This record gives sequence, structure tokens and C-alpha cells, in this order.
Amino acid sequence: MHWFAVAVLSALAFGLAGFFMKASQMRGGALSSLLIGLYASGTAGFWIQALLTRAWQPLDWRVWTAGAVIGLGSAWGNLLFMRALARGPASLVSPLTNANIVIVMAAGIVWFDETPHATGLLGALWLLAGIALLSLRSGPGTTTGARSAAPRIAGRSWYPLALAAMGLFVLRNGGLKVTDRIGLDGANVLWAGYLLSLLWFMSAAWLSSRNGRHAPDSRASAHVEARSRAAGIGFRWGLAAGAFSYGGLQLYAVALARGPAHLVAPIFAANSLVVVILSLAVYRERLSIPQYAALICLLGGLVLIRI
Repeated sequence: MHWFAVAVLSALAFGLAGFFMKASQMRGGALSSLLIGLYASGTAGFWIQALLTRAWQPLDWRVWTAGAVIGLGSAWGNLLFMRALARGPASLVSPLTNANIVIVMAAGIVWFDETPHATGLLGALWLLAGIALLSLRSGPGTTTGARSAAPRIAGRSWYPLALAAMGLFVLRNGGLKVTDRIGLDGANVLWAGYLLSLLWFMSAAWLSSRNGRHAPDSRASAHVEARSRAAGIGFRWGLAAGAFSYGGLQLYAVALARGPAHLVAPIFAANSLVVVILSLAVYRERLSIPQYAALICLLGGLVLIRI
């Protein structure tokens, strides 16, 4: 299969993972359980993939080193991104963190001696513009027709968090190109990265529950059932998200091995288009004018890259 088709499929699969995470949030799922479920099923997927291809090398220190770096970019990138969103508007945080794709594109041209083509670069720029526009909203944001509230900014602490998340996503999105160049199997590296991330989130959840158990809270017993339900919802949707996260990243690694990183990376980043379209269909969200323009840019960018 051509690298372009593989890259598009990677964006579709990873976009489904993002939508399942949104679905968990819409249903009141717990974030910690969601992440545990996501990294659990993702770890299983990459492990099975590595076994089937006879590439599993659990004793290779390079696999664990690369997995630790890419896992750090994935797990902590997501955490810092969520914290930045809690402190600043998505219309600023999302484009800033998505700027990691520009760094990956530049690295592909400068470090991996990829030859850029005019139409390909123009298509990549269209994709980047579309990704930035997708995070903007103006006017009504739901079927209720209510006006969107003004962006909430809790100081400037969101800015370094968003920058740090951007840098960490570079480790994930660009690291797979590096591991391919040094001869490491992508599924093997991603298995190690997801496993380390899973262990981290499980440890964090255990410590949090332990501290909460000893905290003096007279109302704690009244919320046990609600917390348990939220944890179950988050874990179930996390398992589904992890399965598609595995598929998306595995296809992304294959596309990077076959095609130029400066074009594969922006195609993969267009996975946010899938989240928007499914949210529109399932939750009857209404697109703003900038988001309609974003869809045109994303589709036009894909056409230009394919030419």
C-alpha cells in the first residue's frame, strides 16, 4: 500500500481514538481510568503486533530507551495538554501544541535529507492552516444556539504548559522516524513506550486512591458509587480508544518508514478532522465559520499532497 494511503488511514484510526476519549468525557468518565484503559489496550495491541512479526525484543536496551522517550512524549504530552486546556482557551492551546508538526516537517527536510516538492509543501501548509482553524469557534457552538462564552484564561501558566506539550509531542511524532532510521521495529518501541506509560498511570492512580482513602472527608462514602461508575465508563472507553490509538500509531510508523516525514506528519495531524466530523454527527454540534474553512483547508491539503 502506498505511504499516502497508510498515512490517511493512520489519521482516521487515531481520530477515532480521540473521539472515544471525547465520548468518555461527554458521559462523565474518569480521566485516570480512561488513560489506564487506553494504554492497557494499546500495550496489548503493540505486543501482539510485535509477536506476530517476530520483532519482539524485550531484552534490547535500545527498545526500552526509545520506548521511554516516545512514551514520555505521549503520556506527559497528553497530561500537559489537558492541564493547559484547564488554564487557557482551546483556540490558543490547540494550535500551539499542534505546532509540533512544523518541527517534525523541518526535521524531515534538514536531518533526513528529504526532498520537498512545491505541491507537497503547499498541501502541508494547507493542512497546518486547517488544524489551526479547527480549534476556533465563533457564534453558536451547540444545537441550543447559545453564544460561546468568552475564552477563560487563568493567568499565563497555560503558555509554558502548552509549549512543553508541543515539545513532548515532537518526541512521539518525530521519534518514530528516528527509531526507523536506526533499525528498530516501530511496534516493539511503541509497546515499550505504552507499557511504561501504563505503569506510570496505574501507579499515579493507586497513590491518588490511597491518599484519598486516608483523607478526612465525611461525604466520601456518598460519592463512592459515583466515582466507581465514572471509573468504569472511563476505562471502557479507554480500552476502545487504546485499540484505535494502537492502530493509528502503528500505521503512522509504517507511513513514516515508507514516505517523507514532512508530508506524513501533517496528514497524521489531520486526525482532528475525524473528531470534528463524528462530533458533528453524533452530538449534533454545529461548526463555526472558521471550522468550515478548516475542513476545506484539510481536504484541499490532502489533494495537493497526493498530486
